[in-house]
Amino acid sequence: MEIIETPLKDCFIIKAQLHGDDRGFFLESFNQRELAKAGIDFEVKQINFARSGKNVLRGLHYQKAPHAQTKLVGVISGSVVDVAVDLRQDSPTFGKHFRLEIGSRDTFLLIPKGFAHGYYTLEDDTTFYYAVDDFYHPEAETGLFYKDPELKIDWGLIGLPIISEKDQKQSSFQAATLF
Repeated sequence: MEIIETPLKDCFIIKAQLHGDDRGFFLESFNQRELAKAGIDFEVKQINFARSGKNVLRGLHYQKAPHAQTKLVGVISGSVVDVAVDLRQDSPTFGKHFRLEIGSRDTFLLIPKGFAHGYYTLEDDTTFYYAVDDFYHPEAETGLFYKDPELKIDWGLIGLPIISEKDQKQSSFQAATLF
């Protein structure tokens, strides 16, 4: 397992070792001991999957304290543009975002508590994987508007994305609940 720093404090790309042959492949997607060796404290409490067609945008989502979540995300099939936004006021990367195209089964993004997260699907039949360190609490759910002009996120959109009514009404960065 390789742990790669991103420009955002405490947000990491995790590259797993993919073992393949003519039968297929084997991949260890999570190893708590290896993350702990790198100083990352992450205990999985819930694993979620989402399946979407091409041109779907989900996000930018997060849970407010005390139910904020660290997430380990990746794709099982398909590909996405994945985005994390730092909402921690005391962070040197507060208000900044990181964008990563994920299309390989061996690439994950570790997004710490205090970040908003979203993704845009680039292919049909995209299955997205989330491992989180706290349970989902509907009363703590919130988000940011995906095209907030202050964030200046280039999603690489092809036309108008398919987006939920809830996500079309998310908060601006200026009005967001921060950490």
